[in-house]
Amino acid sequence: MAFSFFKKSEKKEEPVHNGPHYYDLKVKNIVNETKDAITIVFEQPAGKKIQYKSGQFLTLIAPVQGKEVRRAYSLCSSPFTDDDLAVTVKRVEQGLMSNWLPDNLKAGQSLKVMEPMGQFTTEYDAKRKRHLVLFAGGSGITPMMSIIKSILSQEPESIVSLIYCNRDIDSIIFRDELDKWQTKYEGRIHVIHVLDNAPMNWQGYSGLLNHDMLVKLFERIPNWGLEKTTYLMCGPEGMMKNAEVLLGEHKIPKEKIFKESFVQGILDKKEEKSAAASGEAKTREVTIRYDGQEYKVAVAPQDTILQSALDQGIDLPYSCQSGLCTACRGKALSGKVKLDEEEGLSQSERAEGYVLTCVGHPLTDDVVIEIG
Repeated sequence: MAFSFFKKSEKKEEPVHNGPHYYDLKVKNIVNETKDAITIVFEQPAGKKIQYKSGQFLTLIAPVQGKEVRRAYSLCSSPFTDDDLAVTVKRVEQGLMSNWLPDNLKAGQSLKVMEPMGQFTTEYDAKRKRHLVLFAGGSGITPMMSIIKSILSQEPESIVSLIYCNRDIDSIIFRDELDKWQTKYEGRIHVIHVLDNAPMNWQGYSGLLNHDMLVKLFERIPNWGLEKTTYLMCGPEGMMKNAEVLLGEHKIPKEKIFKESFVQGILDKKEEKSAAASGEAKTREVTIRYDGQEYKVAVAPQDTILQSALDQGIDLPYSCQSGLCTACRGKALSGKVKLDEEEGLSQSERAEGYVLTCVGHPLTDDVVIEIG
């Protein structure tokens, strides 16, 4: 998961520390949002609260089927309005963690998590007046909820338009909360629901989010002008692609459009790419500098740098393993590294030599990567 509301050239560097922090967080409550989605509410650790930004994610770590599994889930809570941390998890077919959590996790238990990460964020200013147009599909509403809470509470002159696509009326996550916000913040938040399968008495939009529907939807969205409007999207690839095409037809500059990509459905595709990694097909040694130590890792052509390091017992930071969340980011001090997926890095980061070890393959024998 990656992308920042900042223009790529303005992206702020994250503070450097020796590896990510891990916490054992107590589950305060589990909320059944829909028949296949739950929200896990974590208590803040005693003493010092975990700091995070709206739009970031937590990496949950749990023993599933005898092995440690990590998955990244966006925070639906806001640091401005919520005392606790909360993530929403939706079941997916054959999803290892997304099915284990609702089947096994109970209130009162503790779960290991990695500190909040991600760049699908923005800064808030009470004097700012802007319009956020949000496209969300299914569980893609999760980071949007955090962002909506923050902008409504922190920027009284700003407004939000949310286009939210779901399979049917029963699969709308946070439906009641969104309805309440439209009443409480009348005129500041406008929610448009789109259902694949709508009931007979449905007054809204139905069918897949396509070009013709998007044209009609845009007629209902307040026009605040290009300077004051920013477009965000999170959901299925098809939905985001359709939205991007329409925005392009409306001459919306790419720097005004930001998207958050979830990893479900992408892992197999990345594994196929890894197996056919380009470059000379031979095992190469990579030097990794992490947490004050230096490691030599032999990386076979079909393996990634991260997987090779983990296989050798080196506990490097990672989360999605798909090149999206940037938890495994490091800087290549020398040598060449091929990435199967570059979406998690900005153009300036790539120019500065940053790589993602979870989708990285050494192309030369002199690769040295510094992490943290």
